[in-house]
Amino acid sequence: MTQLDWLQHLLAQDFHRMGQLEILPTGQAEEPYWICHENDRDAVLASKGTPVDFQITSDPFQARDISTYSADNEYRFTKGQTNLRGGWLMKLKSLADLLAAIEGFYPACFSLWVAQQRGTLDVQNLRDKLNRQTGMYRFARSISDDGAQKLIQEVCGPAHQCAKRILWKLDENTPLADSEASRFNGVSSGLPEPHAIPLLCREACNHFVAECRKASKREFEAKAQG
Repeated sequence: MTQLDWLQHLLAQDFHRMGQLEILPTGQAEEPYWICHENDRDAVLASKGTPVDFQITSDPFQARDISTYSADNEYRFTKGQTNLRGGWLMKLKSLADLLAAIEGFYPACFSLWVAQQRGTLDVQNLRDKLNRQTGMYRFARSISDDGAQKLIQEVCGPAHQCAKRILWKLDENTPLADSEASRFNGVSSGLPEPHAIPLLCREACNHFVAECRKASKREFEAKAQG
C-alpha cells in the first residue's frame, strides 16, 4: 500500500484527527476535504465552510507558513508543539493535496506512522544520537543517564507542549523512566485510533539535544564545585 492508500483506508474508518488537525470530508467533488484546527471544527461546520475572518486557502503547501508561528507570534521550533494557531481553513481538491497538507503541518509524521505499521520504522536511541554530535554539541554526550531521564520529564510530553509519542530509549538496554512524557501516546485530543493516529518521535529532536548540552554543562560545573 502507498501512503495515499493508507490515508484512504484510514478515512474509510472515520479517521479525522492528527495532532491538532481536524479533517472534514465534505462529499463535494471540487473540495472533497477540508482541514482546520481541531478547536475550529464547530465554527467551520456551523458556517458551512465560510467562517468569518478565517484565512481560507486551497493550497496545501501553505501549511508550512500557517504552522511556523503560534497565535501569540511565538516561533514553533518543532512542529510537534501543541500551540498550532487556529483561524484558518484549507479546502483541498484531492487526496494527494490532503496528504501534502498533513505532511506540511507535521513533516514526515504520517510517513513515520506508515513505516511503523509496515514494521520498517528505524528508531534511534538517545546515546546513538548524542554520540553523533560534533562541534559545541559534542558536550551533550556527557549528560548522565539520570540527567537525561530528568530532562525528558522537563522538556517532553504534552505538559511541555510536545504532542509526540517517544519511541526511543536512552540506549538499547535502558528504557525511559516512567513519567507523563514516557507514557504519552501521541494523541493529544484523547481520541482512540483509528479516529486519530499518533504523532511519533523516532529520535530526540535538535531542541532536546541542545538541552542535553546545557544539562551536561550544569552537571560538570556541579561536580567541579563539589
